[in-house]
Amino acid sequence: MAKTIFKQIGSLLKILGIVEMIPSLVAAIYGEWYSATGFILSGAITFCIGVSLNLLFADAEEPRQTQALVIASAAWIILTFIGGLPFFVIARITPLEVMNGFIPPNAGYDVSSLVYFKKPLHCFFESMSAYTTTGLTMTVHEPSVGKGVLFYRHFAQWVGGAGFVVMVLAIFKQRVDRTALLLLGSESNIHKLKPRVIQTARAIWKVYLILTIFSALYLFIGTYLILPNYPLSENIFDSINHAMSGQSTGGFSTLDDSIAGYHSAKMEMLYLLPMILGSFSLPFFYKVIFQRKISEFWKDAQTRSLIFAFIAGSVIQSVLLFKSQIVPTPVREGVFQFISAMSTTGWQTSNIGVWDWRSVLFIVAFAMFIGGASGATVGGIKMIRAIVIKKEVMWQINKTLFSENTIRKIKLNQKSLLPEEMNDEFAKAASLAILFFVFIVISAFVATIFTGEQFSFTDSLFESTSAQATVGLSAGITDPSMSPVLELIYIFQMWAGRLEIIPVLTLFRALLFGVPLRILKKSNIL
Repeated sequence: MAKTIFKQIGSLLKILGIVEMIPSLVAAIYGEWYSATGFILSGAITFCIGVSLNLLFADAEEPRQTQALVIASAAWIILTFIGGLPFFVIARITPLEVMNGFIPPNAGYDVSSLVYFKKPLHCFFESMSAYTTTGLTMTVHEPSVGKGVLFYRHFAQWVGGAGFVVMVLAIFKQRVDRTALLLLGSESNIHKLKPRVIQTARAIWKVYLILTIFSALYLFIGTYLILPNYPLSENIFDSINHAMSGQSTGGFSTLDDSIAGYHSAKMEMLYLLPMILGSFSLPFFYKVIFQRKISEFWKDAQTRSLIFAFIAGSVIQSVLLFKSQIVPTPVREGVFQFISAMSTTGWQTSNIGVWDWRSVLFIVAFAMFIGGASGATVGGIKMIRAIVIKKEVMWQINKTLFSENTIRKIKLNQKSLLPEEMNDEFAKAASLAILFFVFIVISAFVATIFTGEQFSFTDSLFESTSAQATVGLSAGITDPSMSPVLELIYIFQMWAGRLEIIPVLTLFRALLFGVPLRILKKSNIL
């Protein structure tokens, strides 16, 4: 199996090498020659490693269906580690005076955040956060790292958001449809798009690209109308980068204080739409855009539930903040942060570290933990699983009213399921939700040991949920000065959250106990 894994990782590294080289063009446009050199050098090294692995394990067999999850989990940890190479190389080759030259005039600080990437662990953290579309960052002051690095951070999120498609194409090459679709992380909607994986992947990529271009134009025009004096070049750069991080629900920003850096309530309203669009399923958009099925807006259970959740949750969050009397603009901050959390985008306009515990627990439990639609680039347990759990609970309550001979079907996202089928779906959804919850609570308890007295358990719970649900909102714990142990914990959580835990546990079980994957398959672990 090891040969097969390394052969496929080699193919992925070649793709990653190209991804790492592309930002060199942006760096060159802005005259950031050290950054441009760093991207080219890093990309070349990554590409050569990929080619070497392909040649070294050329005789390895093609992956079987039972190897899919192990390959996926191993590939993600290796790729994100090497994806941090550009940060490290650029930080090491760029002179300090050049770094500090990136700092905007009158910024209020005098050290470029690029200096933090001289530590490999910070580079790994930033890369993991980028490719898993989380958004937690070691970049304290974003503008101080240069345009090239800023673009790479956002581009990495964009590639990572749809990277599951790249992974499928690179690993499976038009074969093993069932396993490939499993790696897509989508529900049954994805099966209806095209008969083959390669066709489905291209359809998803088309939708993803169309939505990103739409968001970029929307943000550019909106920013121009709202802030007409904002520099045109900065508007273009911001709009492109924010469109990539918005559609991927990644949440990185080009501004020092995320979207709050615009200091405009209208701009915050403008940015609600990209977050909402990013939270909807890509197969849903395929049906709307290419099949002209506008009715999907009210027929698709996930989309319908998300729209309701955004509205109801924003109102409740605003009321909680209003009653706490802590933040100056409870409605403005409550609406934006709830939508940012539930879409798992992670753009931030409020100091969540000062929120009261009720407001924090609400956004954790009813937004970050659930997340957006399955089939989107979001984190959390996904809306479809929340729907399954809710329907099962209602079924268990209502079935006491039926006779023993009653045969009742349950509707789930335009499908009719028998009780046995629904129970099976519930078992899968509940198992993942429980695992998700357990991982978060354990991480939060451990985090309290390493965060110090300035942060409460509520803060640790929020930060752990944000990492594992790949949200990116922060209570202030994530920082270059944080404990390396805690940094590694969050890296693990981002990785596990992106892959929805089961592939990670499968990898550990296979490595530690050497259990044949066919046994895991038969025992329903896969």
